[in-house]
Amino acid sequence: MQDLKEPELLNKVAQVGVIFWLTKIVATTLGETFGDFLSMTLNLGYSLTLVITMSFLAITLFAQLSSKKYVPLYFWLAIIGTTTVGTEISDLLDRTLHLGYPLGSLVLSSALFATLFLWYKKYRDLSIYPMTDFRKEVFFWVAVLFSNSLGTAFGDFLSDSLHLSYLGGTLVTSAVILIVLSLHYFSKVSPVVLFWVAFVFTRPFGATFGDLLTKPVNMHGLELGTLNASIVEFLIISFLIFIAHLRLNRQNMLSCEKVKKN
Repeated sequence: MQDLKEPELLNKVAQVGVIFWLTKIVATTLGETFGDFLSMTLNLGYSLTLVITMSFLAITLFAQLSSKKYVPLYFWLAIIGTTTVGTEISDLLDRTLHLGYPLGSLVLSSALFATLFLWYKKYRDLSIYPMTDFRKEVFFWVAVLFSNSLGTAFGDFLSDSLHLSYLGGTLVTSAVILIVLSLHYFSKVSPVVLFWVAFVFTRPFGATFGDLLTKPVNMHGLELGTLNASIVEFLIISFLIFIAHLRLNRQNMLSCEKVKKN
């Protein structure tokens, strides 16, 4: 819900638009189902799975932070890494450490707000454009990690603690996203505020929707299986990343043509 004013290739993050939000939703759902595949289906446990997913996140973030320009593959692999790690961090706090969903959500929301506060204190805004400063990008990725962890905890809080079921949790988070979308087009609420609200709430949507797809029928799920769901989501996000690369290449070609004309 944040309009792009500068050319995408001058920033380290993806252009915010329909493709961005579709990819973000698929990435968050993939993070939920693949995280559950590792920890539950393969029975690796939250601690070991967290080590595995943290290693993947470290590699993808290194590639993203080391790059001098926006590369869709690097960016979205890092997003997937944060969603998968976020799933394990949330489950570790809520289930292994027995903090419970309400307290776990409180801890993670406090960490997110602290990150955004420090970011704002240094740069006086929370806009992701332009994203060319290394320290600002680090703030962004820390906020992304905490927001994805919070989204998992909050999604589980809706479906389990409030007993809304996975479908109910999906509908609630969908309603919040639709409200934010309406405010974006029909109000004067800050686009930066709406962006972060939407960014946070796409994660609990992914968490509840992922559980809806994979949980057993007796738990009000569709029982598609964590592996099957993850494979389908991986194929979808691969296609979306491919589209993002085509779009970026087209923008680069247009920019080169403008330079030649000038």
